[in-house]
Amino acid sequence: MSFLNQSIETLPNMNAKRAKVLEEQLELTTVQDLINFIPFRYDDRSSVYKINQVQGLPHSVQIVGVISATTVVSGRRETLRAELRDGSGVLQLIWFKGIYYYKKYLQAGQRYKVYGKVNEYNGQLQMTHPETEIFTDSESSQILPVYKSTEILKRHYITQKVFHKLFKYVIPKAVAEIEDPLPDTILKKLTLLDKQKAIQEIHLPTDRKQLEQARYRLKLEDLLFFQLEIVQKEKNRKAKSEGYILKKVDLLNEFYENHLPFALTAAQKRVIREIYRDLKSGFQMNRLLQGDVGSGKTIVAFISMLIALSNKKQCCLIAPTSILAQQHEYSLQKLGSLLNLNFKLLTGTSRVKERRNINEDLQLGRIDCLIGTHAVLEDWVQFKNLGLCIIDEQHRFGVAQRARLWKKGKDKIPHILVMTATPIPRTLSMSLYGDLDVSIINEMPKGRIPIKTYHCYEQRRRQVYEFIRREIANGRQAYIVYPLIEESEKLDYKNLLEGYENICKIFPHLQVGMLHSKLLPEEKEEVMQAFSGGELDMIVSTTVIEVGVDIPNASVMVIEDADRFGLSQLHQLRGRVGRSHHQSHCFLMSGFKLSEEGKERLQTMVETNDGFRISEVDLKMRGPGDMSGLRQSGIMNFKYANVLEDGLLLNQARELAAQILEEDLTLSKEKYRKLKTHLRKIQEETKKWRQIS
Repeated sequence: MSFLNQSIETLPNMNAKRAKVLEEQLELTTVQDLINFIPFRYDDRSSVYKINQVQGLPHSVQIVGVISATTVVSGRRETLRAELRDGSGVLQLIWFKGIYYYKKYLQAGQRYKVYGKVNEYNGQLQMTHPETEIFTDSESSQILPVYKSTEILKRHYITQKVFHKLFKYVIPKAVAEIEDPLPDTILKKLTLLDKQKAIQEIHLPTDRKQLEQARYRLKLEDLLFFQLEIVQKEKNRKAKSEGYILKKVDLLNEFYENHLPFALTAAQKRVIREIYRDLKSGFQMNRLLQGDVGSGKTIVAFISMLIALSNKKQCCLIAPTSILAQQHEYSLQKLGSLLNLNFKLLTGTSRVKERRNINEDLQLGRIDCLIGTHAVLEDWVQFKNLGLCIIDEQHRFGVAQRARLWKKGKDKIPHILVMTATPIPRTLSMSLYGDLDVSIINEMPKGRIPIKTYHCYEQRRRQVYEFIRREIANGRQAYIVYPLIEESEKLDYKNLLEGYENICKIFPHLQVGMLHSKLLPEEKEEVMQAFSGGELDMIVSTTVIEVGVDIPNASVMVIEDADRFGLSQLHQLRGRVGRSHHQSHCFLMSGFKLSEEGKERLQTMVETNDGFRISEVDLKMRGPGDMSGLRQSGIMNFKYANVLEDGLLLNQARELAAQILEEDLTLSKEKYRKLKTHLRKIQEETKKWRQIS
């Protein structure tokens, strides 16, 4: 049996019990798993501090000194205290656990090396539960890996020292079996360490320089294979998918000359050029349009439709909810009527007769654009000549549902434009939506007034309510949003009902509606229509109003227990206001007891309205594995790379992948044999996570 496939139970200092704990806690079962278990940080033990140098330092330090005394202090909790002296001062070492082990281990007059964070208490420098070992003059400076651990591992005495001993035994034997998947040509061209040396340096670093070279090499490998798959998909798609050639722009020119309601931003113009380049290329467009809340994606979608309609092709736009579909139909029909275009709405609640008429008109080409929900995907919906499909909030639609759209074209697959209002940093969106071309509207329309955001504790609630009262008296409307978390849905639903009753008592002369997921679709629509029409002054709601709802007259958003929401969700909720020339306000309500993360989230919301900036903070706080869609993409399965930190390297890997595939698209050349084998292996491993974007 290969050493890499050997069970960790057979390794020195291991047994069946320890092996089981490692499997349960860290999913480590074989030597290969152990090799792939990468340190999450490194402690630089190359510096030794004097005791008189460490006061106030924020990081852990290493000190060498002589133990002068040890004492077990009795009381409510037994404590072992030891004094360490190095000629410059005295450091008190403290243990609350393992007292009798350390009392026996620490010998007065013996020289020890200790490592930990120094604090000051009652004028005395202290280090609690330091890493401690006998110091020998022959020791060289070290950079020590620190591996993920748990309390259960510590209880079974599987410490960092145990990991260090394991790797000292495993690495020399394992590297002989590690195959380097990168061709010699790439190693030489980029002066990379070979895989064996890189793995050795990751676990047993020689020095900081060698460690950084090893990390660079392994990260680049990780990202290269990810980008190889993406670029290969993209090239194959463009090579195979013939698309309608849509060159004519008659309707677009007429719209620009006579009906354009406002000047387009530079970002909108750039994105329209990118879309037109695709539509006239002869290849099927698959493009993601990413833009912040209120950045003007709808007008870009309409202009894209005009290009298709100029070429006698029909369009459709699909939204995830009836409310959003109705809003799209309302705003697009208003623009379309200026050019005598026929836009129709189809939702799950459309009546049988209405459906029959729509189907007939579609097949005869009397409908220019069909706007709707999932109902558009049904088999009975048949177009005469569908040329462009626009999908709003594309992450709400499954792969199979989107594939059904493609079949609605007659002789070719329609062009696809997917839109999202969830900002993602550019490098990440290019990877997450790898087989889509990415267009980003990163500029807000002129005249858009930034929403003022405030973090308010409970004692300011009365002032917030007074503010709402004044805004509504001035003709505005307001939202009050409560969290609805799956684990505590019943309790949250109760809070919502109590909140609604309370608001009705506080504002007895106002018309207040309530919106939540337990309502039937037609009931939700009724409430939103009443709010949109000005019949309601205020809506008390859960997050069902998070995406897409557009009520220009609403100028106040109050988010209860705001610290329970993620940053992306808070940003989407806030985007329900600020949609007109009126100044809008968002109040983030919370209690005093906030975690550090909670404080940072709310502070970020107060400081900026920029969705891309917010998404970067969100990524740093939550990590890519927790963000919607990233797990499915396989992006969180990197062994060495971190997309939050390695954006430049991600771009470098993409350029390298493009060069390789330009030379050999199928990786059939002998020099790319190992590259191809390794890529297939990775694809199999991540298949269950991946999803076509």
